[in-house]
Amino acid sequence: MRKSSLLAGVALAASLVASMGSALADTLSDIKERGKIIVAVDVSHPPYGMLDGSAKETGSDVETAKLLAEDLGVQLEIVPVSGANRVPFLISNRADVVIASFSVTEERKKVIDYSKPYGVIPVVISGPKDTNIKAAADLAGTEVAVARGTTADIELTKLIKTSGSDASIVRYEDESTTNTAMATGQQKIFAAALSTAQAVADQSPGLGLEIKMELNNYPMAMGLRKGDAAFQATLDGFVDTNLKNGKLNTIYKKYFGQDLPAEMTTK
Repeated sequence: MRKSSLLAGVALAASLVASMGSALADTLSDIKERGKIIVAVDVSHPPYGMLDGSAKETGSDVETAKLLAEDLGVQLEIVPVSGANRVPFLISNRADVVIASFSVTEERKKVIDYSKPYGVIPVVISGPKDTNIKAAADLAGTEVAVARGTTADIELTKLIKTSGSDASIVRYEDESTTNTAMATGQQKIFAAALSTAQAVADQSPGLGLEIKMELNNYPMAMGLRKGDAAFQATLDGFVDTNLKNGKLNTIYKKYFGQDLPAEMTTK
């Protein structure tokens, strides 16, 4: 009797969760009803997101968000996020979708879903030209800066842990703070997306920074809440269409100076 009651209770709970999920996962209808899509973008992470001289949002992810809103026929509202709070903003319904240099990782797949990839993000370690860094062992005794919760953080943590290196990881709350720490000499080595590493090197030439190691190469996609089938299909269709017509490649090339990988644009 107790076993039957327990199984019945579990079945009922599962049914309630499933029904709640299907009821809540109707983002596309919500967007159409309000006539606006709310997109989370990290505007402190150039060239993906940044503020121009007039304090207006710009960058590759901002243009991608504008293209999505245009294709859906709705207005765009941008909600600023950081690398660390992108997922919380999404699952707490403060944004419809995340377009914020969002690398696809197995850890994040446990709590959110992704669209098809619309770009790629190489993750690297950057340091002074006169520093010999070719492997984890070369980081021994150093401090390495990184933005908390980013793929650079994931890859750097994995590298240090698996290698047994005694390097210290210094985590900052976002890319902007990390970049400032580097520019002011608080650390001399940092892990970041390739574009961020290049930007810091360009903005602070006196540091003599160069790329030392590539940690990984991540596909970049839009993040959405789990179980949102209609919205998932819409986002996937948006990516397919705008990869084929070249619009996403045009945005990528404008900000990164190179085309998307051929395998993405010729599918």
